[in-house]
Amino acid sequence: MKAPKLLPWYARKAGIPLERANTLWRRAVREATIQTGWVGNSEYWGAANDIFLDLLEAEKTTLCSPCVTPILRSQQRMWNMPLTAMEDMFKAMSANWQRQVGIEPRKAA
Repeated sequence: MKAPKLLPWYARKAGIPLERANTLWRRAVREATIQTGWVGNSEYWGAANDIFLDLLEAEKTTLCSPCVTPILRSQQRMWNMPLTAMEDMFKAMSANWQRQVGIEPRKAA
């Protein structure tokens, strides 16, 4: 039985390897066959897909993968703060210099 074309997307979304997703799909197909008693009709494929999504969600909750995205974003902001402050300071110095010399400060386009 061929796996659905969206299987790699589901695996990536859940954060599990593709091989494990294939195993879960085969298990879902077996359970759908037992549950519906038929193979190939729309009820069968709907049951297989529902079972697969349930198995995928259960597998996703067993993984212990920390979410580091917020930490990385805060670190990036902390690294950018001195650069932003320096840029603001140079803009203020330039505007002050141009005011003292008597040149109109350039406006951003």
